[in-house]
Formats: sequence, C-alpha cells, structure tokens
Amino acid sequence: MPRPPPTKTRVSLAALFLLGAALPARGSNAMASEQPRHEVVRKLAGFEIRQYAAYLVAETEVTGTRESAGNQGFRTLAGYIFGKNRGEKKLAMTAPVTQAEGQKIAMTAPVTQARREGEGDSRWVIQFMMPSGYTLETLPEPLDPAVRLREVPARRVAALRYSGTWAESRYLEKLAVLREAMRREGLTPVGEPTWARYDPPFMPWFLRTNEILIEVGD
Repeated sequence: MPRPPPTKTRVSLAALFLLGAALPARGSNAMASEQPRHEVVRKLAGFEIRQYAAYLVAETEVTGTRESAGNQGFRTLAGYIFGKNRGEKKLAMTAPVTQAEGQKIAMTAPVTQARREGEGDSRWVIQFMMPSGYTLETLPEPLDPAVRLREVPARRVAALRYSGTWAESRYLEKLAVLREAMRREGLTPVGEPTWARYDPPFMPWFLRTNEILIEVGD
C-alpha cells in the first residue's frame, strides 16, 4: 500500500529548509550551524547543567496547539531571516529552533484530553537565535510586526537530550523524566520548559536530536 502524501504544512517547512536553512543534527560537520554558547557545569544521571551566555533572538508568539504553533512560528521567523526585513538582508540559520509555552489563555469549552496535556488554548513563543556579531542596533528591522528582537540574558539550565520523533507523548515523557531528576537533585525550576529541535522535518525521526531545557534557580 503506498504511503500517504505528506501534509501541506510539512512540505512547506521542508521547502524552506531545502532553500538553505536546514538545521543539522548535533555534531554534524557538513552543514554546521551556529548554536548558543554555553559551558557544561555538571553532568548528572541522564541530564546536565549548562551555563549559557546571553544571546539575541528573533521571536514570535503564536496561539494554537504545540505542533501548529511551531509550524506557524517557524514560517514567520524564516520569513524574517530570508529577507522580510528592512534592507532585505538574509541572515544565517542557527540551531536550535526553540519553543516554550507563554501566557495561558482562558478556556471557554469543556476540557479535553489534548487541552489537559497543553495541546490547546495556549500561547507559544518560538525563537531563532541571531548570528553572533550582531547587536540589537545592527540587526535588520523586521517588516512583520509579529517578529520582535530581544536579548535572552545569561542563565543556567538543566538540559535533557533525546532522539526520536517530535510527538507530544514523547516530549511529555522526557519532560517528566527531567523534572523528576531535577527534584532528586534539589534543583528549583524557573519558568516554563523550552523545547529545542536541531533538525529539519525531513530528517529521519531516529536521527533527530531534541532537547528540553529548564532554567534553574540559585
């Protein structure tokens, strides 16, 4: 039986990557992309503590499910780095693409299983790191008002890396593992977890590198 064709959303994202913005798997030398500078402070059972330096991002907020918001946010930010900015300047793609839950939206319908798991009625913040060498003053101004530029301050995070699919169930499974590991180590989480994806949609699922990052308090 022939496989069903990919969805329009996945085809459009793959096309963007194939135009030169593909995110390589961690450790790839063939298509290396710049990543946020950080130092591994401690290696613990199943995760590590990292100290990140400050860096600049282009970000956008999108309402919807985790998947739909990630796709929409990616397209918006890809438009900015591909030239939808004052001066039509193209910027290098970096890795990873990150996604974190933003402000909660009040529910007006019965709670479904998907909503209980964070799939609906949420606002998501999608970010691309900006290439080093730029400042907020020298980055090209976005033409899309949905794109904003800002600095992410230096911070310390707990990071859990995992391979495989982008399925919500797998993400939630790994998030629970990280939270329990942090609890055992007496680490206090700060803010919402960040989902970091290093690979394009056309990368085979078993080769993908994903991470969950949670800022830790002092």
